[in-house]
Amino acid sequence: MAEFTWEARARTGEVRKGVMEADTEDAVNQRLRQQQLNPVKVSRRRKLSSFRLGTGVGTKDLVTFTRLFATMIDAGLPLVQCLEILGSQQNNKAFSVILRDVKASVEGGSSFSEALRRHPRVFDELFVNLVQAGEVGGILDSILNRLSIYLEKRQKLIRQVRGAMVYPSIVMVIAGGVMTVLLTFVIPAFEGMFKDFGGGKASLPKLTQIIVDLSHAFVTYLPVGIVVLIGTVVGIVYSYRTVRGKQIFHRAMLNVPIIGNVLRKIAVARFTRTLGTLLQSGVPILDALEICAKTSGNVIIEGGIMNVRQAISEGKNMAEPLTETKIFPDMVVQMIAVGEQTGALDQMLNKIADFYEEETDVAVSAMTAALEPILMVGVGGMVGVVLVAMYLPVFSLAGNIKAD
Repeated sequence: MAEFTWEARARTGEVRKGVMEADTEDAVNQRLRQQQLNPVKVSRRRKLSSFRLGTGVGTKDLVTFTRLFATMIDAGLPLVQCLEILGSQQNNKAFSVILRDVKASVEGGSSFSEALRRHPRVFDELFVNLVQAGEVGGILDSILNRLSIYLEKRQKLIRQVRGAMVYPSIVMVIAGGVMTVLLTFVIPAFEGMFKDFGGGKASLPKLTQIIVDLSHAFVTYLPVGIVVLIGTVVGIVYSYRTVRGKQIFHRAMLNVPIIGNVLRKIAVARFTRTLGTLLQSGVPILDALEICAKTSGNVIIEGGIMNVRQAISEGKNMAEPLTETKIFPDMVVQMIAVGEQTGALDQMLNKIADFYEEETDVAVSAMTAALEPILMVGVGGMVGVVLVAMYLPVFSLAGNIKAD
């Protein structure tokens, strides 16, 4: 489906604008007429690039909208009026356009969940299904409050992991820059100085010779290295887009020391929180598991959850197929089994999520604490070796001068 910007006139004479996803321009015109709007201008939205950094709508915008919307619904305001108020007061222009389009769809006879479903990059399947469950059950306000809490907790997990990776990333970039400068400019300068003092390559200490040869190779093959690096990155990106490549990458990430442990805890926390929220909101377990699989962020975990869903559809309980995934710890599986037996699975899942979110906090802190000294020692060791190698001939020359 493509995106179309539209401008139409209502029966009152008011000119309205918005963005709509449809297959063709005629489909947009037809949908606008169904909403009792007279199309004035419809044009396909130009894409500046095939690569999209995002939708322009952040989780904070979504959480704020969900909380305010729930409050307004609870206060008894009509759905369309809520959308009108939130859309007009929205500081995020992209989100404001989307909310106006949702409002127009609702005015045209669509349900709120159907209107949201037309913007999947902003309102994912989890969001839409929970809203649909709230509409059917007549508890939209409580569902939206529960959804905003879920979104906040999910965003907290994401921020923790991203924050933990900022420091190592910065250190690695700085280390790469420092080593590039040393190998490209500093070592050749020292080599020229050694030659001026009459120190040929044969007279250099072994460590110094190795570093000088490494500098020569780095400078000589730098263009080739850049091409190889770009080719490697392109190859990884291309292979990641394939099913097999994504499986290999995601499985490897789960087995990486330290990081793999953190990712497993995050997977457990996300799965239990999502499934608990969906079940608590009245979504059928098979639909809930399918949504959990699609929002897991890891194809290995997604496949495991879909296997669990298949087993439940065949009449089995959840505990046994969860054990077979080899992702979820035995304690989690046993607690889920107890929740199934007592009929309080949603409450048990939320308790597990609370526990594993705290465990994730501890695991992320431990990972950061472990990576910091490793990186510092590694970077310091590389720079130290280069400096020692460069100063060894200086010490030898100074000793020769004193002996003379």
